Amino acid sequence: MWFWLALIALLCWSGSDLFSKIGCRNGNEKYNHLKMVIAVGVVMGIHAAIEIFVQGVEINLHVIWTYLPVSLLYIGSMTLGYLGLQYIELSISSPICNASGALVAVTTLVTGQFDTEHKAILIAVILVCVGVIGLGVVESKEDDELRKKRQEAGNYQYAKSWLALALPLAYCLLDAAGTYADNRVLETLNESSANVAYELTFFIAAVVCFIYVIVIKKDHFTLKLEVPKYTGAICETAGQLAYIFAIADSKHLTMSAPMISSYCVVSVLWSRIFLKEKLSWKHYLMILFVAIGIVIMGVYDV
Repeated sequence: MWFWLALIALLCWSGSDLFSKIGCRNGNEKYNHLKMVIAVGVVMGIHAAIEIFVQGVEINLHVIWTYLPVSLLYIGSMTLGYLGLQYIELSISSPICNASGALVAVTTLVTGQFDTEHKAILIAVILVCVGVIGLGVVESKEDDELRKKRQEAGNYQYAKSWLALALPLAYCLLDAAGTYADNRVLETLNESSANVAYELTFFIAAVVCFIYVIVIKKDHFTLKLEVPKYTGAICETAGQLAYIFAIADSKHLTMSAPMISSYCVVSVLWSRIFLKEKLSWKHYLMILFVAIGIVIMGVYDV
């Protein structure tokens, strides 16, 4: 059963990447990233209600308040990630965002919590760092004409911009901080209750964004543009649910974790097939380094 749950998590999270990209890349929509937050918040709010009223998960203000710093880190990282999808290919953004596991490993190393028996993680961290830095170098050094030529197939042009790399890197930093804080906070909270607290906080964030975008800024929703956003939101929530059950079986954790962690590789595949994104061989080499590093860290559940 673990295999199918891990496969569902992998497909859902890579699908979330794909549909979020489709929903956020329209340059004419100024608040696409906030509308994506609204979509995810609505879906998570519905799931939280099911967990509370059907599954009987216990939740109270103390749990929500205790988990709030972690929730805000995760929500902040995802918001920046959605914003970043307007400036860069998904093929590049997803591997950078998923490099957060390497930062967590570095943090544990610096704080003296690194397990010396797992020296392979050091190799993984080096591979991820080389890949992420390499992607930045390749992006900044790429000739404008070559960039334009390879982007023609996708009918979507991306100009060189510091935001293009800064936003997924910011996602990576915040997500790593959230993961590190998550590990500490969950020592005092039930995982199911913490997850519901996160979903309820995301729902509140969605309400705040709705008020800002629709009420204050007088923007509006366009059904055609919202469908991929909500599809991505459903994939995100379903992937999270499958992930929780997939890693619950500690006996198969060493197999399920790296399988799920490699979803960014599938995201790159989807972007090539459905978005017609085409990168240079240098891009793909750096992405390969990141992917291998992430899989190694998944083996040790970093």
